[in-house]
This record gives sequence, structure tokens and C-alpha cells, in this order.
Amino acid sequence: MSTSSETQAPAAGRTTTPSAPEQGIRLALRGAVLGRPDSPAVDGVDLDVAPGEILTVVGPSGCGKSTLLRTLAGLLPPLDGTVTEDGRPLTAPAAERALVFQEDALLPWRSLRANVELPLAIAGLPRTERRARAESWLGRVQLAEQAGKLPHRVSGGQRQRAQLARALAGSPRAVLMDEPFGALDAQTRAGMQDLLVDVLNGTGATVVFVTHDVDEALFLGDRVALLGAGRLLAVRDVPRPRERAAHDDPARTALRRDVLSSLGI
Repeated sequence: MSTSSETQAPAAGRTTTPSAPEQGIRLALRGAVLGRPDSPAVDGVDLDVAPGEILTVVGPSGCGKSTLLRTLAGLLPPLDGTVTEDGRPLTAPAAERALVFQEDALLPWRSLRANVELPLAIAGLPRTERRARAESWLGRVQLAEQAGKLPHRVSGGQRQRAQLARALAGSPRAVLMDEPFGALDAQTRAGMQDLLVDVLNGTGATVVFVTHDVDEALFLGDRVALLGAGRLLAVRDVPRPRERAAHDDPARTALRRDVLSSLGI
């Protein structure tokens, strides 16, 4: 099923500033069959992700959400069809596409600051520049006072903040997020959602955010893609403004009902 008529819409609810480092990547799949040769997970995907938008992907466990994300990361080639970035074939991982997982994957022997600096060091940035950039991002995610601590000395939510800072410090043009807040308690999770929206503002980055939580998908997404039964079911625009108090808005309530019905929940 093609959803190309719905997926060409520009991002809504996000702003990019003239100082944004670079415009986000345009991602596209055409007739894509995703998965492993012995077990295809999603069939015939037609999808566009506009530069600078947040596209959330929601669906039940095992529906292919993580497979889609890993394909966009260049970790898993499509079995058929095409996957492109800015019109070019997407064939391998790249620094301009950052990954954020549910597990923070911080190196336990490095401080939060040193973890954020690591990809910058690998990229060859001078020490003073990477230190300044790491300090800036740790400040933006409210970890300035914890910068020198080892990961096991901070909370799970703080480790996820550090992972987010590490992902964004390299000025990626796309951020691919695989249920990054799934292991957090409800209050911490809500705080991380608010923080994510705040720190992304002005970066220009394209975001694909995978979740099984419909309310999270509708709060964060400019649009929401529905996966189920091994295929892309639909892509829906999400009403704005992005406010927690808007969950009782009639348009938002109707969309939530539609999403739940489409997913058979």
C-alpha cells in the first residue's frame, strides 16, 4: 500500500533557525521489503520522511519497527525495493545518522563527559573543541553537574540524557531512536519527551522515533506511521500545538481512536 500522497507533507510543529548546522536528511523507501532473508518483517513499504520532521513509528511488538529503523541506519539492507537519503542510495551506516537505543550503551569506565566526547574524538575534533561541545550539550540536557560522574553513579534517566547528548553533539542530520524511553518510569519518561522536543528545536535534524506507546507517538510526532501485520498501514498528520493539555482536544482524541483501531488495539 502506498502512502506517498500523505508522506510528502512538510514538518509541522518544529522550527529550524538560520543558525541550524545543516538541513535534515530526506529519507525515502519505495517498494521496500525489510528484514532478513530467512524472515522478512515488513513488505512493500512506500514512505517519505521530510527533512527536519519528527516521524514517530508505532505498532505492536514484532511488527517490524526496529527493522525499519535499522534499515534507515544502514545496518540492514532492504531485501527488495529502494531506500534513499536525499535521493541517493542508503547503503551503510554514517555519522550523519545517529542512533539512540533503549539501552544507553555508555562506556562504564568513562565519565558522562568523556562518553559524549568519544564520537567527537573519533571524528578527529581537537580536544578543546570536543570538550567545549560536550560541556555545551551536557548543559542542554541538564547534566552539567554530573558531567564528571561515571554512568553507574547516575540514574537511568540521566544516562539516557547523556546518550542523547552524545548523539546530538556530532550535529547529525538524522536521529534514529529505538524506544529510547521504554525502560523509564512514567514521570521520567514524560520529562525525557519534553527534553527531547526542547533540545531538538533548532538543530534541523530529521527524527524517526520508534515506540509501542500510542500516546508517546502522538505527543512527539509531527506525523505518525502505523505498522502492523507486516506492512505499513497508514501515515497520519498529528494535530498541533504539541502540548500535554491538548490530549483532550477533539481532533487529537479522534486521531488516537483511529490509530488504536487501525492497529487493532
